[in-house]
Amino acid sequence: MNLVENRTTLRLTYCALGIGLLIALFPIALLVLNSLKPAAQIVQNPLALPEVLRWDNFTRAWADARFGATMLNSAILTATTIVLVCSTASLTAYVLARRKVKSWKIITFYLLGTTTAPIQLFLFPLYFGFARLGLINNTFAVALIYTAVYSPFAVMLLRTYFLAVPRELEEAAIMDGASHWQVFSKVMLPIVSPGILTVALIIGLYSWNEFLIATTFLQGAERQTAVVAFFLLSGQYTSDWGEIMAAALIVTLPVVILFVLLQRRFIEGMAGGAVKG
Repeated sequence: MNLVENRTTLRLTYCALGIGLLIALFPIALLVLNSLKPAAQIVQNPLALPEVLRWDNFTRAWADARFGATMLNSAILTATTIVLVCSTASLTAYVLARRKVKSWKIITFYLLGTTTAPIQLFLFPLYFGFARLGLINNTFAVALIYTAVYSPFAVMLLRTYFLAVPRELEEAAIMDGASHWQVFSKVMLPIVSPGILTVALIIGLYSWNEFLIATTFLQGAERQTAVVAFFLLSGQYTSDWGEIMAAALIVTLPVVILFVLLQRRFIEGMAGGAVKG
């Protein structure tokens, strides 16, 4: 009886996973399908197979959105943000995990508040302040804003990794004559590297797809990111949906490839972060 019940449960689980997979992959399949169609056929029936493969959608999208330059801008901005967030958040998380902080409840409330607060609350003061300082169209300045926005989440996640590391390792390293910086850089960082990789992937995804801050502070054409360039492809009265679908696929492809290559590390990192809070 138990064997029959287990098989039934297993089949139901596979069915549920299959349905979830179809729901998750359907938008991607529809995007690929429509990126190879002319605009007229997309408007007529977006679910139909393409009558003629329009590979020129990709070449026109690449040229019109200047993806050669805008994707490089996105890559520089994303990489800078990842370096800043991972370096500052790991140092902060290590201190909060290993030192007794009397005001920890206040810090927790602050981190949760800044994680959930919408960026629209700070957008106008930030813009006027950055304009007075001459930091509009400055990629590093935008990376600093991203760092301030994403660091609270990174600190709270990385703190759980440092808490899971036994204190005996740290104490043994100190007894061997290692300084606090050596303990952090030589002992702790290699152990929590899955967590840092997880943070890097999440922050990289957020930074690559971010639109509001990028379009507000990077107004020059030479500083535009790929997401902003993709948005500008849509005309006020008419839009070439085949070109837009091809551009959307080009923008999302680097993130999808990176996640597929690092998905095992990402899942291990997320699971490891839940060990101890």
